[in-house]
Amino acid sequence: MRQHSSATVLERPAISRSRAGLLWGLLGVFAFSFTVPFTRIAVEALSPLFIASGRAVLAALLAAAALALTRQQFPRGRQWLKVAVVAAGVVAGFPLLTSFALQTASASHGAVVIALLPAATAVVTVLRSGERPGTGFWVAACAGAAVTVAFVAIQGGGFEGLSWHDLLLFAAVIAAAFGYAEGGLLARELGAWQTISWALVAAAPLMAVLTAVAVAQQPPSATPAQWAAFAYLGVVSMFLGFFAWYRGLQIGPMAQVSQVQLVQPVLTLAWAALMLREPFSWGTVVGALAVIACAAIAVRTRGRGAAGRG
Repeated sequence: MRQHSSATVLERPAISRSRAGLLWGLLGVFAFSFTVPFTRIAVEALSPLFIASGRAVLAALLAAAALALTRQQFPRGRQWLKVAVVAAGVVAGFPLLTSFALQTASASHGAVVIALLPAATAVVTVLRSGERPGTGFWVAACAGAAVTVAFVAIQGGGFEGLSWHDLLLFAAVIAAAFGYAEGGLLARELGAWQTISWALVAAAPLMAVLTAVAVAQQPPSATPAQWAAFAYLGVVSMFLGFFAWYRGLQIGPMAQVSQVQLVQPVLTLAWAALMLREPFSWGTVVGALAVIACAAIAVRTRGRGAAGRG
C-alpha cells in the first residue's frame, strides 16, 4: 500500500508538468492562429518582403531591449548554431515563404497546408531529441493531420491543382518544423523567451537589409487596419507568441506538445470567416470537434522515453 501511495506521489509532479507544457503550447497556438489572416490583410497593401522582414526587425528591437534590460548571457559555442537554425526556420523562412504565398492563396487555403505542421514537427522532434513516441501517438498524429487537412480543404474549397503558392507553403511547413523542434531543445538550455530573442537578434542584420530593399522597391503605404495587422505580426506572432510556444516545448514532451497545433487551423478558419468573410458553416463545428479529439488523443498518448524527457 505504501509503495502504491509513494508511486502516486512521485507521478503527480510529472503529470502536472505535462499539463503545464500543454497549456503553454495552447496559449502559443492561440497567438499564432491569427498569423495567416493578419498576413492576408497586410499583404493587400504592403509587399510580402516588407511584411516578412519588417516584422522581424520590429520583433528584434523588442528582443534586444528585453535581453539588455535583463542582462542575459550570450549563447556559447554550438548554441549559436542552434540559434541560427531557429532564426532560419521561424524568423526568416516561415514568414518570408508564407507572406509570398498569401499574395494569391486565401487564408483558408493557407491553413490547408499549414495543418501539416504538427506532424512535421513531431517527425523532426523525434529525429533531433531522441524522443520515441509509441504507435498510439503516431496513429493519433497521422489521423489528426488527415482529419485536419480534409476539414480545412472542404471549408477552404479544396485543392485546385498544385500551384507555386502551395510549394511555398510546403516549404514554410518544413522550415517551421525545424525551427520549432530546434527551438524547443534550445529553450531547455537558454530559456523559452531567450531562445526566440537571440534568434531574432541574430537574424536582425539580414532582415534589416531586406527591409531596406523592400522599402526602396515599394514604399510602404497602408490603412490603419493593415498597419495594425502588421504590428500584430511583429509583436505577437514573431515575438510574444513564441514565449508561450517555446515554454511549452521546453517543458514537453515535445512530440506531444507539438500536436496541440492541430487546433490552430480550426481557429484560423474562424478568424478568416470573421475578419475576411471567407466561407464558414455550421459543419465547421463537427470538423472542429473531430480535430480537437485527435489532438486530445495525441497529447495524452505516452511514448517510450517521453516521461523521462518531460
